[in-house]
Amino acid sequence: MKQLKPVDVVIAGGGWTGLLMAKEIATRTSLTVAVLERGPARKMADYAAGMDELDYNVRLRLMQNITEETVTHRHSVRGDAVPVRQYGSFQPGTGVGGAGEHWGGVSYRYEPDHFTLATHLREKHGAARLPENLAVQDWGVTYDELESDYWRAEQLIGVGGKAGNLRGKIVEGGNIFEAPRSHEYPNPPHKSNYLMTAFHKGAIDLGYHPYPVPAATLTRTYRNPDGVTRAGCVYCGFCNRYGCMIGAKAQPSNTLLPVLASRKNFELRPGCWVRRVIHRGGKAEGVSYTDAAGEEFLQPASIVVLSSWTLNNARLLLLSGAGERYDPATGKGTLGKNLTHQVCAGLQMFFDKPLNSFMGAGGMGEAIGDFEGEGKLDAGMLRGGGFRTQSSGDGPIASFGRIPPGEAKANWGAEWKKSSLRWYDRMGSVMFEGDHLAYRHNYMDLDPTYTDKFGDPLLRMTLDWTDHERLQERFAMRIQMGLAKAMGARPGGMLRGVGKRYSVTYYQSSHVQGGVIMGASPETSVVNPWLQHWRVPNLWVLGGSTFPQSGWGNPTLSALALTCRAADALINRYLKRPGGLA
Repeated sequence: MKQLKPVDVVIAGGGWTGLLMAKEIATRTSLTVAVLERGPARKMADYAAGMDELDYNVRLRLMQNITEETVTHRHSVRGDAVPVRQYGSFQPGTGVGGAGEHWGGVSYRYEPDHFTLATHLREKHGAARLPENLAVQDWGVTYDELESDYWRAEQLIGVGGKAGNLRGKIVEGGNIFEAPRSHEYPNPPHKSNYLMTAFHKGAIDLGYHPYPVPAATLTRTYRNPDGVTRAGCVYCGFCNRYGCMIGAKAQPSNTLLPVLASRKNFELRPGCWVRRVIHRGGKAEGVSYTDAAGEEFLQPASIVVLSSWTLNNARLLLLSGAGERYDPATGKGTLGKNLTHQVCAGLQMFFDKPLNSFMGAGGMGEAIGDFEGEGKLDAGMLRGGGFRTQSSGDGPIASFGRIPPGEAKANWGAEWKKSSLRWYDRMGSVMFEGDHLAYRHNYMDLDPTYTDKFGDPLLRMTLDWTDHERLQERFAMRIQMGLAKAMGARPGGMLRGVGKRYSVTYYQSSHVQGGVIMGASPETSVVNPWLQHWRVPNLWVLGGSTFPQSGWGNPTLSALALTCRAADALINRYLKRPGGLA
């Protein structure tokens, strides 16, 4: 193994959180920063020449190569784990920018009680009435403490939306159920198309409170506080699972790299697969990695930051022995605990007129907030979620063949083709995204049998749904059917759902959280409220792996806000007096 010249800070993962931390450190200090990213480098010109639906949307070009590394899954500790050999319930990105290149730009904040969920549920329901195996935890940070960082993140990526609670004043047209915001959104929301207008009217007729989905797909030319200017969206429809060809969708490659490119104290190394954090005596000394040619290197550093995707962060720490592994039988240990995934359920809707669904943007849509958190829920439900319709752009390959139930006897043949042509461009959907509560039996560890291309153990997921998630799905279906009827649409089949057991065979969302969770105590969490490792104070962990449980909304904005807060703590406090901050 070749030892390299030391750097001040080495960051494993070149996505949203890693490059944001790099930007903060490299522009506010003189420290040398090296970002190691296992995938290839990317630039906007690559996307402009490659808008190929088959390549990007069907074959998933921007996703992690599961022939080189995947995960194994089992439903319980009594079951046998098997490798996930297809792109199923989640789709982690790879390459510079990570999932931030192929995301849709939906940018929700979490509500205040989500950050203190364990305390909130105990106070509201009483500990004795909560499920015995519930493992939800407080985050160690409150919404009020994070609000200014949410605003920083929204300005960074140029979120467009409409405030519904501006400094405590309720504003019609926005999400009136949201927590107080200190500022209006940096940009206005997307204009409504036919599908969004129908949803808005139907929701109003049912007594709900619709609002435009906040999104980082620009509605106008925008210059952010770092001086980065991006163009407004042209609604080309190539958004989810694609990189933006004009930079309208906020991505690490068009928002953070332009700032970092001019910094002499910053270095980006693509094709570098970090395999271990090197630590000794409570201090991280650097990382070891293998480059694209297969050569192994040791990169010494004074500060180590992990910022890869949720499951990769957890696996890297497990492989490195950096923390006490979680034991579900005893509840002891912290590393690997509180694995959660978003609860998703979708209903197809068919209309009597074309929707022009080939146009759109990833975050373009209309939502209702009446059931977020603890809205008007069914008996037995502890948490709800958000409902929305979305016009993200449908390509002709993936969208062809969507027909109402009973329209054809089979999903092939002349009858099916005729029906597919008749209903082409007439299908929309109403999606439900709900909180996924943490349970003691859902966790991560290393698989004892299966390995990656280097011979290192794969990450093993032990994960299954409970009665609560199935109750959320039944509730969601009832609300969705009512919305479809109010919109004048013909209800179709389910797009996604919970089902009887958790399944890795069909897509739900890439919003997987936990494993390296944050909290106020080293006995219950891996990192402290500033995302600093409790037992290795010069090791920091960013992203969804630090979330104690999943919220109903998309997690990217919260990950960015927490990274802003962590960067401030590292620069303003840790560098002045190295050591634990809590």
